[in-house]
Amino acid sequence: MTSDVPRRTTASRVTDRPGDASPFALGLLLRRAHWHAAAVMEGALRPLGIELRHFAVLIVLVDRGPTVQRDLVAATGSDKAGIMRVVDDLERKGLAVRRTVPGDRRVRAVEITPQGLELFDAAHVAAVPRAERLVAELRPGEVEQLTDLLTRFAHPAGGEA
Repeated sequence: MTSDVPRRTTASRVTDRPGDASPFALGLLLRRAHWHAAAVMEGALRPLGIELRHFAVLIVLVDRGPTVQRDLVAATGSDKAGIMRVVDDLERKGLAVRRTVPGDRRVRAVEITPQGLELFDAAHVAAVPRAERLVAELRPGEVEQLTDLLTRFAHPAGGEA
């Protein structure tokens, strides 16, 4: 088994610290950046009674309109059980409803409610000062540059992710 693993004379010790040349460094740094950004945005959502996982579904519903649960799984990177729990929460809070899909009684589409749209808008207002603090260390133009780089990284031209 170990004979299949290429041997290196100097092993890179993976970290997410600046300057790490490990092949894992970028992924770890992106994970740390995600944790930081998610924690900041969770702070904007908490007073509204939702979490980032709920807001991720609301984003899809606002963008796409009524969406079947299996498509919510793909759009949010969640799993089937996780989406069911999130949609249950959103329904309980009056922020979304499940409706039957014409032509297939087994399939349910999730739709945002007027109350969900109101909360969606309130979340954006609440997030503005937090988003500004999140990027406060960046110089002029760097927010746009970071956004451009991350967009190209997350959505490669070839379509592979």
